[in-house]
Amino acid sequence: MTFVLAHLSDPHIGPLPPVPFRKLLNKRLTGTLNWHSSRATIHNMDVLEAIFDDILAHNPDHIALTGDLVNVGYAPEFQQALARTQRLGDGHKVSIVPGNHDAYTGESLPEMLKVFRPFMRDDASEGEATFPYLRKRSNIAFIGVNTGIPTLPFFATGALGAFQRARLAAMLDEARQEGLFRVVMIHHPPLRRAARFGRGLNDAEAVTELLAEHGAELVLHGHNHRHSLHLVEESQGAEGRNAGKEKPGTIPVLGVASASAVPGTPRHRAEYHLIRIDTKTGAMDITRRGFREHGLEIENIDLLTFPPKVPLRPAGA
Repeated sequence: MTFVLAHLSDPHIGPLPPVPFRKLLNKRLTGTLNWHSSRATIHNMDVLEAIFDDILAHNPDHIALTGDLVNVGYAPEFQQALARTQRLGDGHKVSIVPGNHDAYTGESLPEMLKVFRPFMRDDASEGEATFPYLRKRSNIAFIGVNTGIPTLPFFATGALGAFQRARLAAMLDEARQEGLFRVVMIHHPPLRRAARFGRGLNDAEAVTELLAEHGAELVLHGHNHRHSLHLVEESQGAEGRNAGKEKPGTIPVLGVASASAVPGTPRHRAEYHLIRIDTKTGAMDITRRGFREHGLEIENIDLLTFPPKVPLRPAGA
């Protein structure tokens, strides 16, 4: 049996609504100027709709959206983002984690949670969304964390923090014990070398060590607006916890470009990942689908394959 997962990120949904002057007396001032000077020409909603159309045409079992739905974290932006993204599916079909633009100021993330709570909470939870969350679909475990924090102008850093790291470690162990394929959703890349100064995860080393120690089958992120693939080697400790494995495994850390970037923009062409997971063996085929340079149609860009990694609990068991 194959589980089909679509991964997209950083749609930066526009246009930017008019922002009252009193709401600009913070980092939003530089963000608004940046939108009107450059982002408005880079992030194209027709391109985003074409990506959505292509995703839906492949009828994925689940969709992972790894943050930066909006631009300056202004409350009306989140309703606008919901109106555009809801055709992808409801909170059962789509899992979302916040990005740094979704947590642009101290008031931004609470506004996002009001609108997107059903997409960012545990299956059993009917109350507030909390991070990390754990959702199970077939024998796949989706673990969503929040790295979005308010920062100074011109900085786009993030952080997981000690509480989320401890909960993430426990969730990874719990899902492994249940024989689930573990997918971690995070906005910032969880490796120091994967982000430039002023754009990375403040506790990246601690998160990388956590992943190596507790293991995962796949990590999905956005933030950099370009495709990337890094590999994290599991530690000997992870080997001892993964029954049936002869040696520690390798965790693919997969970054995706913006889903709304204008086709042909150098190094920032719109794309998404279509991931096929064998629910018996854990083997993966990852297809990059998007716009090639100067292209007008979405097509396959690349294919990445990963061999079976862990013995999984049978789907539906």
